[in-house]
Amino acid sequence: MKISQLYVYPIKSLRPTRLTEGTLTPRGLPYDRRFMLLKVESGRDGDENTTLKNMQIAHFPEMALFQTDIDADAGTVVVTYNPPPSDGKEAKNASRRIEIPLDPDINDLQLQRLDIDLHKSPTAGYDMGARYNDWFSGCFGYPVVLAYLGPHSREVLGRFAPSKQKGGQSWNSPLYIQGVGGLVFLVGICLVNGMPLLERIMDGGMPSSILLIPAVIIASLGLACYYFFRHEKRDQITFADCAPYLVISETSVANVSGRLPDGVEMDLTKFRPNIVVSGAETAFEEDFWSTLTIGPARTRLRLTANCLRCQSLNIDFTTGKMSRGSGNVLKTLMSDRRVDRGVKYSPVFGRYSFLDPKCTEEKIRVGDEVVVEERSLERTVFGEFSAVVSG
Repeated sequence: MKISQLYVYPIKSLRPTRLTEGTLTPRGLPYDRRFMLLKVESGRDGDENTTLKNMQIAHFPEMALFQTDIDADAGTVVVTYNPPPSDGKEAKNASRRIEIPLDPDINDLQLQRLDIDLHKSPTAGYDMGARYNDWFSGCFGYPVVLAYLGPHSREVLGRFAPSKQKGGQSWNSPLYIQGVGGLVFLVGICLVNGMPLLERIMDGGMPSSILLIPAVIIASLGLACYYFFRHEKRDQITFADCAPYLVISETSVANVSGRLPDGVEMDLTKFRPNIVVSGAETAFEEDFWSTLTIGPARTRLRLTANCLRCQSLNIDFTTGKMSRGSGNVLKTLMSDRRVDRGVKYSPVFGRYSFLDPKCTEEKIRVGDEVVVEERSLERTVFGEFSAVVSG
């Protein structure tokens, strides 16, 4: 198998940017979902206060009218708005575009801080200001705010993260054993030598302040272990929903396309993948993939959970509205892809994935070899662990 396509979504829920290469990092491919849009909603009953509502394509299908592209040389993301056709005719208004800095200087631009809560995983962001807000508001026809994540991140909730799965970071990992072992060893030495030392102090042969040395050492090592245990497990993501990566298979996409009416072909970007794999022998075998190795460095991706699908699959990217009739992709998947026992009424397509915590950041490219290193004995279930076999 090989990587056939790579995508990032610089602004959450807008159309993606296609890449030829990217770097696997714990928080996703660079520039993936670093921005998101928020709808400004007025207060009720004359209340002058406004609130900001997270915008996601499933609830705001008009977001499909915006295409993104990264200009690496200029350090910008180029957003193009393509107005929908009117009454079946081509749109009279020409496309509009704007360039947004990939790495805005928060201090130089004096950006206003925002509190953002996405799927009950809160973080901070920054209001990009009137220039960008006005442009997007003019396209949408209602006021919106463009938010930038900046140096912040969100905690991965649930049991998606590798550190919360079997085989992830745990109490029997080498780093934990070394930390706890060092603390136990030091405490043991202090206990063995403590009684003679205490007797000498009681006899006046040594100052009592000498006890501060082992006490400080033990306390310092204990705090270091506590910090390590507490913070290592806190996997972080950007404005992505649940995980830094989504992996899908072209073979499964072809299966879906084959079940749609004649002339209707599945646009795989509606599945919003980061990594598209070609060459799988059977459709939906990725349900059982647990670990993939990618490229010459054999960088490992841990596939920990199923991606549950919603009405966003039915959006017409030309009109920015929900499709009706026989081309209903969600209905097609509902017939046989409700395979996650944890969420029985949502179909599954694709796998949420994380960079293995033991791997370093590595560059991957379209054409890189992909190998299934580990498979699950059964499909993963939301909130449960899976048994894994090699091969």
